[in-house]
Amino acid sequence: MAAHATDQNDTTAQNDTTAFDPVIVTATRTPITVEDALSSVTVITRADIERLQPVSVIDLLTGLPGVNLVQSGGLGQESTLFLRGTNSTHTLVLIDGVRIGSVTAGFASLEQIPVEQIERIEIVRGPRSSLYGADAIGGVIQIFTRHGQTDGGQTLSNPLPSLSMTAGSNGLFGSEAGLSGGDQHAWYNVSLGGEYTSGFPGCKFGAAEANGGNGAGCFVDDSRDDAYRNWNGAANAGYRWDNGTELAFTWLRSKNDVEYAGSPYGGNDAVNEQRVAGVRLSFTPLNIWKVTLNAGQSKDLATTYYQGTYYGSYYPLAQTGYYNSQRNQFSWQNDIALASNQLLTIGVDYQQEHLDSSTGYLADDRNDTGTYAQYQGTFGRNEVQLSARHDDNSQYGGHDTGALAWGYNFDHDLRLMASYGTAFHAPTFNDLYYPPYGGIPSANPNLKPEKSRSGELGLSQKLGIWNWALNAYQTDIDDLILLDPSQNYVPFNVSKARIRGLEGQLGANLDGWQVQGYLTLQQPKDDGGAGDANNGNLLPRRPERTARIDIDRRFGDFGVGTTWYAAGKSYDDAANQNRLGGYSTLALRASWHFTADWQVEAKLANAFDKEYETAYYFNQPGRTWYLTLRYSPSTH
Repeated sequence: MAAHATDQNDTTAQNDTTAFDPVIVTATRTPITVEDALSSVTVITRADIERLQPVSVIDLLTGLPGVNLVQSGGLGQESTLFLRGTNSTHTLVLIDGVRIGSVTAGFASLEQIPVEQIERIEIVRGPRSSLYGADAIGGVIQIFTRHGQTDGGQTLSNPLPSLSMTAGSNGLFGSEAGLSGGDQHAWYNVSLGGEYTSGFPGCKFGAAEANGGNGAGCFVDDSRDDAYRNWNGAANAGYRWDNGTELAFTWLRSKNDVEYAGSPYGGNDAVNEQRVAGVRLSFTPLNIWKVTLNAGQSKDLATTYYQGTYYGSYYPLAQTGYYNSQRNQFSWQNDIALASNQLLTIGVDYQQEHLDSSTGYLADDRNDTGTYAQYQGTFGRNEVQLSARHDDNSQYGGHDTGALAWGYNFDHDLRLMASYGTAFHAPTFNDLYYPPYGGIPSANPNLKPEKSRSGELGLSQKLGIWNWALNAYQTDIDDLILLDPSQNYVPFNVSKARIRGLEGQLGANLDGWQVQGYLTLQQPKDDGGAGDANNGNLLPRRPERTARIDIDRRFGDFGVGTTWYAAGKSYDDAANQNRLGGYSTLALRASWHFTADWQVEAKLANAFDKEYETAYYFNQPGRTWYLTLRYSPSTH
């Protein structure tokens, strides 16, 4: 375990990675190696992104252990993520340490994050409320934007440019251009990008008729293509003094215009925007003590239109038109090295949530102060992590969470891990404050946070060219927030859920072939008891089985690869009436470094043109192709 004091977003930790011993910061808010993490972790690097050639974050994450993604149509359409079978609101998403997501819907719009601006993703599965507070029941996903690369650490006067251009099916065209540099003290990166696709009809024909009986799809029949446009920019910079003091800044903006099948009652065009900015100062008052101050702001902006006219003007009776979420955040973290291989972390987080909307919410502000402590220690072959946190929220009061994890290292790099943790999810602004409609209540200000208890047992090993891991877990969620149709869909704390799962990973390097496989088996079930009409049913949109295999190899300047993904059946509703059939897809890819600095990439996704749904009565892309030209000059 790393015994030195450091901070959650340490830039050295982000960049100091190798193929065998990557460093992560999300699992403990301090840099540790993946092997030292007493939790199930997946790390995606920039090299992985360029090898896999994903067209979106959804494409990149689908099929990873415990990860299930649902998208209502093609590129840019609304998506939701279910981590380890928990709800879409039960995963905390960070960008460079700053919490993102809508305070009304309660989840992050991953489809709006441009994949070309991403340097690295860390996925930590299992409860993390004892470190991060609300919403980390299923786990935490942290996205790091691209950082400055150096030309051998010599000078800032020779910035390195980068360029990529992509064309593909459905009229897709995208490009990104950047400039980065740095030396032994400073780094910077600036990039701009954009993307357009004419799309395809997202909603299946016949959805309107199907809704007469089962509430499927988008409630309308609209055969027009759903176009998508994105404009994005990112920047970060920092400076590290000789005494270790570091000042860093990060910024990301992504604006999207997405069309969808709609009507005068729900619009058919949305303009969405994600804005994230953060600044970090870290210094060491004493050799054993490191202080880190973080401040950040995220905004989730959404405006609805119909046929080019602002929705609120076109349909004055509607209570919606725009939703602007804002989160202001500040944290003070202290990492204290108590002894060799013993680290104590103590910190305070403050968050203010604010909503500006055309809908007259009964309240539009709340704030939360969280205090936490964590101990990490290594004793011979044993590793121990303890953490506890208290959150004081202006709306729902105080809430305590904690976690305990233990690991033991056997011979031959065999490792056993066991953990237990509690977590909670804070009710959203929609749950608490949505105004009455036609005199009928639509929210419940007395809601309590959803609470969870999770236990996990894991075994992993790296043995020569092989690596494998097996993790079994159970999560019980109490006070599950349910929209009860018998009570006019007003949310209540009435239900429970029990999720049991098994995740397996197997990887190898076989004579130059890089092979990595993932398997997830889970039972995400309603456990509400005899009084719950859905007791024993599967939770919506969560398949019990998923599998993914990635195979890649380089032949000199050429690279080839394939990804196979399969998902079992699931249901689109709590009553398990609307069945989503199982399916599998195959993607093929190739690349060619025709000079030291230029590369061309080609990908054929869903090669066998499989028809499938992840949301009932919504189309998914058929066979699609992508061609990318990439310029990235060597730093040597």
